[in-house]
Amino acid sequence: MCGRYATTRSAADLSAIFESADETGGVTPDYNVAPTDPVPLVRLAPEGHRLLSLGRWGLLPQWSRSASGAARMINARAETVATSRAYAPSFARRRCLVPADGWYEWVRLADGGRQPYFMTPRDGSVLAFAGIWSVWESAGTARLTFSVLTTAAAGELAEVHDRMPLLLSPERWAGWLGPAEEPAELLTPPDAGLLAGLEIRPVSRAVGDVRNDGPELIAAVAPAGGETAAGPTLF
Repeated sequence: MCGRYATTRSAADLSAIFESADETGGVTPDYNVAPTDPVPLVRLAPEGHRLLSLGRWGLLPQWSRSASGAARMINARAETVATSRAYAPSFARRRCLVPADGWYEWVRLADGGRQPYFMTPRDGSVLAFAGIWSVWESAGTARLTFSVLTTAAAGELAEVHDRMPLLLSPERWAGWLGPAEEPAELLTPPDAGLLAGLEIRPVSRAVGDVRNDGPELIAAVAPAGGETAAGPTLF
């Protein structure tokens, strides 16, 4: 999974969708989320209710000596998250939902260029990425950080990239946040129905610059001409 996605719903909307209390103080729409950006996530409070919080994308384990490695920790592989020294403690006790409108991937073209695509629900509903979180403290300051779990891409998504976020349908949200399920059940890939509802949308190359933001980044465009590096143009 490449390191960009979009999350544009308000804190009020997300709190209603995920039935969570809002501790963010408000969130800003972001059509071009990049590593270390602050974005909303949903986690369980110690009392057991859901909280909408702001976390920085790129998990910092509690034992990290500095924040310099956060950008390399944006994704955790589902195949190894339960055994990884960096991720396993969070997977066992600190799982979260990461709301998103969709995510971006780039397909390399035969001419050396790259065509970005935006994977998003056709019906405009919210996506929930499976995530894990940790609180990292330094010099008396606590920072909430998180990673998104990835799994092998399935169906048409595999034509764009070999990895994808672990997507959770609404009926799996409670199980992911709660302590009850076994790791194998938690890490089950998304079902075919959820994947069938996704649009693979060619979008502007402007998304490649992290300084660009706005709804124009997720608008459909005509895909770049020519062939992909692996064969004919995909879509």
